[in-house]
Amino acid sequence: MDIYSFAPVAIVLDFAYSLVSGLADLLTPLAGSLSTAAAIVAITVLVRTALIPVGRSQVRAEFTRRRLAPKLKELQQRYKKKPELLQQKTLELYTAEKASPLAGCLPTLLQAPVISTVYGLFILQGINGHPNSLLIDHVFGVQLGAPLVRFIADGAFWPGVLVYVVLLCIIATVAGLSRRAALRNAPPPAEGLPAGMQNLTGILSWMPFLTVIFAAIVPLAATLYLAVTTSWTLAERAILRHRYEKTMAT
Repeated sequence: MDIYSFAPVAIVLDFAYSLVSGLADLLTPLAGSLSTAAAIVAITVLVRTALIPVGRSQVRAEFTRRRLAPKLKELQQRYKKKPELLQQKTLELYTAEKASPLAGCLPTLLQAPVISTVYGLFILQGINGHPNSLLIDHVFGVQLGAPLVRFIADGAFWPGVLVYVVLLCIIATVAGLSRRAALRNAPPPAEGLPAGMQNLTGILSWMPFLTVIFAAIVPLAATLYLAVTTSWTLAERAILRHRYEKTMAT
């Protein structure tokens, strides 16, 4: 079953189509042929602006986990011969402090419907019964509905390939910087947690690189969205961490 043909999803997709088309029309005097790409960037910024409270709570949870590190160490020393009780007490501490090792997944989960909608807008020939005119829009000669694989298969490498190279390089660079920041700001692992959760920070630190792979196989419009949203995340985290560090120092 095509999920995009499901009535509620088709209605949401039709609304998104109208939103992107309307924004593109408004931006045409400024952006010209790049108006649809500019509309995608604008929508990405709007989505990320709405998610700022989520990012703030995420960084707050990060600092909470760092603050809990001494308490976790104390629990580990006290219950090191009772692993089951240590696990229970550790989880109770996280619960009491409203902190979670899984907090970093929330923004990604909240953005999943958005990226799915952008993906649908640029792969479907028709949306809710009418033709999809977004498919013919382009960025420097590359159609927004074309993934990198199809673009290469068509044999049109230059200069359009630069669009993909630039976007993928941005995403890869942001992924590397994000991983470095995540490891630098991660609290010490809690020995009382199950083995999988002990290594959760290290495992999750590699997740940004999955975005690079995903960005190479989705339509260019979705790649553009990913480049903007990952760059926003990196900058937002850096600003929020700096503010929390200043607050803690005073």
